[in-house]
Amino acid sequence: MTVLVISFLVIFALVLIAVSVGWSFLEAQRKKKVVGMLQTVTGETIVSETTVLKEAGGEEDPLTQLVARFNLTQKLQARIQQAGLDWSVGKFLLMTAAGIVIGALVGLRFKILIFQWSSSIGLALILGFLPYVYVMRKRTARLGAFEEQFPEALDFLARAMRAGHAFSVSLEMLADESPDPLGKEFRQVFNEQNLGSPIEVALQNLATRIPLLDVSFFVSSVMLQKETGGNLAEILTKLAYVIRERFRLKGQVKAASAHGRVTGLVLSVMPIVVMFALLIVAPGYLQGMAKDPDGKWIILGAIVGQLVGYYFIRRIVNIKV
Repeated sequence: MTVLVISFLVIFALVLIAVSVGWSFLEAQRKKKVVGMLQTVTGETIVSETTVLKEAGGEEDPLTQLVARFNLTQKLQARIQQAGLDWSVGKFLLMTAAGIVIGALVGLRFKILIFQWSSSIGLALILGFLPYVYVMRKRTARLGAFEEQFPEALDFLARAMRAGHAFSVSLEMLADESPDPLGKEFRQVFNEQNLGSPIEVALQNLATRIPLLDVSFFVSSVMLQKETGGNLAEILTKLAYVIRERFRLKGQVKAASAHGRVTGLVLSVMPIVVMFALLIVAPGYLQGMAKDPDGKWIILGAIVGQLVGYYFIRRIVNIKV
């Protein structure tokens, strides 16, 4: 019985890994297709990212150099930079390693997840992922704030150019008048082009630092206008209108999917509530299962199933607009 349960869990884990890899591949192909469409519209070849400013993160330490061999440094540094943190990759990895060690030691000391080995591994993974979760939450919040400020920024640029200011001067005025994170990002764009970097490269760097579709459209519109001519102020005004309409549509989709989110939350919390209710009403009911060798595997499988179910429910109700 134990061998069958272990085999089932191993096969289930392999299937989840395969599904995750396949989903990541499809997402990468979709993003690559969007980038290709934007490059086709602008008629430009791929421009390598260059900057005349000092990159965040400081000097590379040995741990960072080790990770660089596996091509993870740039991705990690990009996530940290997009979160608005001044961490280096080495500092992030040290925090992750410290979390793993502390979690493993606590799990060996306290048997929280049925088995001692599962407690050690589970707490090590949870505490090890905390720095990454923190970075991603900060990144999501910062990109969300930038996206909310962006339509007003486009209107500001359009009004400044209608008043007779050049585009570069309008960028400086926008950077001075806007709060972070938008002000900081456009300040970097102005500084790069002011120190000799072409405006096209500075805008491409902005699109790299802020991986939002609206920013990509803005960069493409500016570069297309520089080649073909036209009223850039009018283009930016219409782009701001489109972004606001996307926000309105996103709010409607969020309201329509609220039932699914609440259902997923109830289905995820209900087993925990029932467990605590049983511990109060019938204290010996679950203790007997926890003491049985096969019962421990059943409880562990139920916990894993709950986590997997919650993950897929979140993916289903997370509708992107």
